Order: sequence, then C-alpha cells, then structure tokens
Amino acid sequence: MTKKILITGAGGFIGGYLVEEALKRGYETWAAVRKTTSRKFLTDSRINFLELDFSNEDALHNALKEHIERHGKWDYVVHNLGLTKATNYLDFETVNYGCLKSMVDELKELDAVPEVFLMMSSLSVMGPGDEENYTPFKSTDVPVPNTRYGTSKLKGETYLQMQSDFPYTIFRCTGVYGPHERDYFLMIKSIKRGFDFSVGFKKQMLTFIYVKDLVRGVMDALEAGPKRKAYFMSEDRSYTQQEFRKIVCNELGKKVVIPVTCPLWVVKIVCHVAEFIGKVTGKASTLNPDKFRILKQRNWLCDTTDAERDFGFKAQYDLKQGIHEAVEWYKSAGWL
Repeated sequence: MTKKILITGAGGFIGGYLVEEALKRGYETWAAVRKTTSRKFLTDSRINFLELDFSNEDALHNALKEHIERHGKWDYVVHNLGLTKATNYLDFETVNYGCLKSMVDELKELDAVPEVFLMMSSLSVMGPGDEENYTPFKSTDVPVPNTRYGTSKLKGETYLQMQSDFPYTIFRCTGVYGPHERDYFLMIKSIKRGFDFSVGFKKQMLTFIYVKDLVRGVMDALEAGPKRKAYFMSEDRSYTQQEFRKIVCNELGKKVVIPVTCPLWVVKIVCHVAEFIGKVTGKASTLNPDKFRILKQRNWLCDTTDAERDFGFKAQYDLKQGIHEAVEWYKSAGWL
C-alpha cells in the first residue's frame, strides 16, 4: 500500500526538497502550506496541498479533522516548519515550539498518530561546545543552547520526549546548503565580488550538509521506524573558512579574493544595529544578537555515528560536489 506523508513548512528551502524526495519514493505526498506560501518550487502535479493555519487553533483542528475523515491519517509526518529569524524573539517560541506542540496534540486528539513523526531541529540546541580541543558534539552530550532560536528548538524536542510512546525521531541539522538557499548564496556572491568575510580570529571549524543528502536521510529514517532519539546530521568532516573560500573560488574561476576578518566586537555592534533597524522597519534581519552568538561559535563538529548505524546515513556529497551543483543552479537561475 502506498505510504502517505505530510510535510509541514513545505514552501521553504528544505521543504521543497523533502516534497521532491517523497515523490521520488512513490509516497502520496501532502504539502502543508499557508494561503500566502509561495509555491514556486512546488509545481509537480502529483503534490497534494493542505492549507494549515497554526495561528488559529480552531482552524487548524478543523482542517486536520476534515482531511483525516476524508483521506485517513498519514503514515509519516515531517515537521519542517520553523523560524530562523524574527523581529520579536517571542516568535521563536510561538513557531518552533508552539506549532510543533499544536501539531502533536492534534494528531493525538484525532487518533491520527503516524508511524513516525520526524522533527527538523538544529545543531544550535547544543550551544558553543568544546572550543579548546574541538571535540565533536556527541549524542550523549547535554544540550546547552545559548540562543533564543536554539532554546525554542530544544523546547520543541523536550515536548516530544515527554510524550509517552509517541513515535518520534529528531534531526539536529548543521548548516544546510544547496540550490534555492539564500544565506550561503550571499557568502558565495560576496566571494564572486572579491571579498570573503569571516568573524573572529580564533580557529573556527564549520560543518555542512547538502540538502539532497539531508532529505534522503529524512526518508531513510522514516522508513527505519521511530527511534525516540535525536541525530546529528552533517557531512562527516569539517572545514575552515579558508577551505570554504578556496572551494567557492575554484568553482567560480575566481583568482583574487580579499579575505576580511571582522573582530567579534565589530560584528556584535553591527548585529545590534541591524536588529534595531529590523524592529523599526518591521522586517526581520539576518544579523541580530542571536545570530551573533551563532557566528561567534568556533566549533560546529558533530558525531554522525548514530545516524549511520541506525538508518545507514552517510553524506554522498562533500562540500566541493555540493557547491558545484549549487553554483551551477545559481548561474542558471540568474542569481550569479
């Protein structure tokens, strides 16, 4: 029988790839979106859309109830809905914790608990980690988030863990990149213009995961069954900013790039100013005090052994291969 899957946050960068991978695997795929969600990358005729309004408890309940009565429950639910920047930090808790809680509660109330509920979380739940010896984060480490974003994600994780017998799996993702993504694109665009900006003078080890590796891991984890644990999702190696720059330069054919290292105190001021401007204009800024703590972090190494053992995860793309595909797309789309 064909498996049914619901993907929340389907209109986002990762969400579009989750939908694509689910269709590849032959699932009856439902993309949860808002009325205002862009469907630019959700054009496959096989996609079933479900409009969910998480800001209205009654509307959410009625939409889910009506769907389940007509089509039955989903075998898999991937809760990909999340907020990464906000003008009001309370929005992090409202979306990253509140929407997850609402979804879990509704599925339980409607007797529609799936075989697996997978939450897309973040490596930011762990906090700064070991910045002296650069020991990778391990599954046995206790999360100590130092950002409001990371705290909201951890609160969502904790709510899942408190649900007795609820069939969940959690993905703590490192930096996700690939075609359509905009934050790493801005770094690539800056390098193309001849400048590469980094933060702080102390060694920083960065980790990445190509979006196609991530969504493949999601589907493999769903098919492996609920694990009631959290997994780090990353390529199994780290990179310095210099290595990232070299890979991008080679891909762009860029010969001369000026590396600019910004002192942490300068970046901190810029982030506070950007936050103030964002509040005045009502537009959330990528740079803010929360983002500063993330930029300041020196160690993003994480141990993916559990994911490899439990559902066979191993990144197929290294950074060089992933950047090649991403840059080719950016060029074809007219972004570069």
